[in-house]
Amino acid sequence: MTLEDKKSIQTGVIQNLILENREKLNVSGVIDVLSFDDQIVIVETELGLLTVKGENIRINKLSLDTSEIIVEGEINSLTYSNKDLDKKERWRNTRKDF
Repeated sequence: MTLEDKKSIQTGVIQNLILENREKLNVSGVIDVLSFDDQIVIVETELGLLTVKGENIRINKLSLDTSEIIVEGEINSLTYSNKDLDKKERWRNTRKDF
């Protein structure tokens, strides 16, 4: 059994990331775009938060109907983080402000 098969069984979700020449990123399984500028895009996906870092980054296509996004620019980093941990961390940071 491959790692992809195990992930699909555990989550019931298959997500694809296709990076072409570090310039064009296609992502499926997108729920929402939480933040973006020309150096970072933070996307909520079905498998966690995906952070895309680079230079001159722009969102070329976003379709929440088909759960897809295309990000273009000079892509230097792709990082997943756990949704639950990020929500707890955001709550902790908000709590410190009061």
